[in-house]
Amino acid sequence: MPSPAIRVLEHQLVVYRTTWRGSVVSSFLAPVLYLLAMGVGLGSIIDPASREAHLGGVSYLAFVAPGLLAAAAMQTAVGESMFPIMAGIKWLRTYHAMLAGPIGVSDLVLGQFLWMALRITMVATAYLATITLFGVVDSPLGLLSPFAALLCGMAFAGPIAAFAATQENDQSFALIFRLAVLPLFLFSGTFFPVSQLPALVQPVAWITPLWHGVQLTRGLVLGTLGGGEAVLHVCYLSVCVAAGWFFAQRTFARRLAA
Repeated sequence: MPSPAIRVLEHQLVVYRTTWRGSVVSSFLAPVLYLLAMGVGLGSIIDPASREAHLGGVSYLAFVAPGLLAAAAMQTAVGESMFPIMAGIKWLRTYHAMLAGPIGVSDLVLGQFLWMALRITMVATAYLATITLFGVVDSPLGLLSPFAALLCGMAFAGPIAAFAATQENDQSFALIFRLAVLPLFLFSGTFFPVSQLPALVQPVAWITPLWHGVQLTRGLVLGTLGGGEAVLHVCYLSVCVAAGWFFAQRTFARRLAA
């Protein structure tokens, strides 16, 4: 018999059967549009001297593509860890129904984390397939980039899910998008090196999970990732995931016991 956590995952898959068509289209359409607009369009006006000086000599398309992969993982994680959590607790109360059966809070959290991980992996894999068609994957290590993106996405999903479980309404979610997700998307190395930011701002970018995710995926796709650098990024993102798991267990238990 499947474990209770797998039952929670199965519930999410059953719900997803009604919405998968739209998400599949967006998963492939979004990277194509971003790559055409930013990588091909904007990249065409960047002079070779600037690429050599700031991008390590690679094309702007090759630079931005793996960054967008990590950013897509972040955006998917944020989307899956906000409103669906609020719905399960307050609007639809599906979590309460699950807890009325042989499912505990730890099973619920694990099942929800498995679902979020699956969604992030699906989006990251679609992105990898797209950037491969654009010819920017320069290393076999690029095949590992969805796992790097997964780690990056879960570094956001856990803490945000823990936070969402404490909220009475969704008003704070808009602030997260405006004050956290959008600035991170723009200034964490996705579109240009963090070294181009003001010196006082650079350390802020370095401590964000997205910067570590971008550096990890970019190094894998371009084949420039060193062993020590990989360990640093993986350890940092793993700590964020573990912290999210820990706080999610606490906030879910506190909220659902009320």
